[in-house]
Amino acid sequence: MTFEGYFVLGVIIIMIVALIYDLMRPGLLLFSALMVLMATGVINTEESLAGFSNKGMLTVAVLFLVSEGVRQTGALNILGRAFLPKRRGKLPFTLPRILLPVSVLSAFLNNTPVVIIFAPMIKNWAERMNLSPQKFLIPLSYATILGGMCTLIGTSTNLVVHGLMLENGLPGLNMFELGKVGIWVAIVGFLYMSVIGHKILPGEKNNLRRSRNDYKEYFLDATLPDNSALIGEEINNGRTHTIKNIIIHSVERNGEIIDSRKGKFTLESTDKLVIAVKSDSLIPLITHKQIELKAMKGFGKFYKSTDIKQIEAVIAPRFPGINQTIDEFDFLNHYQAEVLAVYRNGETISTNVGSVRMKDGDSLVLLTNENFIRNWGESKIFYLTSFIGEIPPPRYKGQRLIALLLVLLMIVGATVGKYLPEINGAKPDMFYFAALVACIMTWINIMPNRKYTKVISWDVLITIACAFGISKALQNSGAADSIALTAINFSKSWGPIGVLITIYLITTIFTEVITNNAAAALVFPIAFAAAEQLHVDPKPFFITICIAASASFATPIGYQTNLLVQGLGNYKFIDYTKVGLPLNIIAFIISITLVPILWPF
Repeated sequence: MTFEGYFVLGVIIIMIVALIYDLMRPGLLLFSALMVLMATGVINTEESLAGFSNKGMLTVAVLFLVSEGVRQTGALNILGRAFLPKRRGKLPFTLPRILLPVSVLSAFLNNTPVVIIFAPMIKNWAERMNLSPQKFLIPLSYATILGGMCTLIGTSTNLVVHGLMLENGLPGLNMFELGKVGIWVAIVGFLYMSVIGHKILPGEKNNLRRSRNDYKEYFLDATLPDNSALIGEEINNGRTHTIKNIIIHSVERNGEIIDSRKGKFTLESTDKLVIAVKSDSLIPLITHKQIELKAMKGFGKFYKSTDIKQIEAVIAPRFPGINQTIDEFDFLNHYQAEVLAVYRNGETISTNVGSVRMKDGDSLVLLTNENFIRNWGESKIFYLTSFIGEIPPPRYKGQRLIALLLVLLMIVGATVGKYLPEINGAKPDMFYFAALVACIMTWINIMPNRKYTKVISWDVLITIACAFGISKALQNSGAADSIALTAINFSKSWGPIGVLITIYLITTIFTEVITNNAAAALVFPIAFAAAEQLHVDPKPFFITICIAASASFATPIGYQTNLLVQGLGNYKFIDYTKVGLPLNIIAFIISITLVPILWPF
């Protein structure tokens, strides 16, 4: 490998480490790497900018608008209420009934809005059925991923590979071509989740009644009002007769921290308490006059106690207070909502909350009222809140029907477009029909025309566009050829099958630790070079990249929908690994078995 090749690999390694440690947003990190490669002459200006005009990247952009148009009509809300069972049943039969429709929707719509709509809806439904939401939310995320594998537009990753194929002078992918493998992965994945996976997931296992263990536990700072009946009361092992369903965890008195959970202890008026309370007992505690939560101080100027709701919201990349503490940002005055707790990576932080630095993906437990949903539920500042899905957007029934018909037009057009003649020089392909549908939705106000820039995830688009340039740098520097040759030598006894396995493993590791789009774009030139050196058809390698880059089940950080349900379902990192790693293995076995048969080398 030349010095230029090592230099490119060095830049990429630094970029990957920065992505793993979340030093900056992925789009900015990839853009920085791209500028370094351009400034050092590895790629020229035209090559570095080519990704920003790539048809695959632009198709992803217009699909954001189409998905938002469908969401705005409330059609997904109606579909959700239609397929959610009216009666509780056994999980092996209930899970497929819920997940199959979600998977079909995610094959044609962006996965993120599908999860944003259905996650709170399914959580509320599960609670009404006395079932644990934890049995359904990770499977919901997995269902959107499995559905996205089956079509060209099911996930942006497929469009990235499609765009790279066109850029290199190869025929792209057809609308349902990936379904030849994806549908089998989805079927086996559903069977696994229905028969085995739900048993591995946390939450109540007997499905007969909801246990209080399924609710989150918060440790809250509190003080005693002057006239509190708790003053002078003797507590026994942290429990008090005055307020049920709380445990007084510790007491700070005269600068000393005292563990009050063992033995007997008498409370004094100047005591500062740390109490443990389950989330289902939180609202009654707020209105209790014998104890005052630190989180409630200053909150009364916004709402009466009877108006207060507990809402969960996930911080999105556009949130303006990222990397600031809650006190520095003054969250209460910005949003008229008090942060009660922060849920991050399986931990609940609910003491000294004001000093917590907020990060993208944090789940905030807020005390506010329903106006918070109306004011911020449509924004891109928060991904989802616990009541989204219960307040459908005010749209006419006719608009819902029109939106669904337009999506059907887009699907049919993209499928048969290759058989249609060019229209005034324009090829009627996926981009053509997606752009046409997005424009029609905007013209007839299905998609709010003054908010169209807010619904596009610019970081995703910048990530994709820059990944094209970095992919080109791997080719120009000879690094892709060298890595491909190493992979061939390592697995030469297995021939193309061995290289296919290597490509799958590299892609799936990348997609679990960095973005799936970047993973696909980085592995593409390696796969292309390997196919040329082996003198075989590269398409099996490209199909494998699509499946492997989407099959992100083992970590919450590999795929955005996994991150979205983490806080809402009170999951720990290890929960994804325990239930998702077998699904990763299933996707690997099916892909490596079917791809060489369906797309011979």
